[in-house]
Amino acid sequence: AGCSLNDVVSVTVFLKDLSHFNDFNEVYSDYFSENRPARSTIQAAALPKNVLVEIAAIAYKK
Repeated sequence: AGCSLNDVVSVTVFLKDLSHFNDFNEVYSDYFSENRPARSTIQAAALPKNVLVEIAAIAYKK
C-alpha cells in the first residue's frame, strides 16, 4: 500500500502465448522506461478467466 511503479523491484510476467512477447515489451516499456525492475517472463499453459497476461510485482518503499 502506498507504493508507485517507481517502487517496483521485481516483476514476474505470465504470458499465455510467448508469440506476444515483443508486443508485451512495447507496452511494458511505457510503464517502466528507466530503472526497470528485475523481470522474469514465463509462458503459462492456462491463466485464470482466460486472460492473456498475468503480472506479479514486488515493490519496496523506503
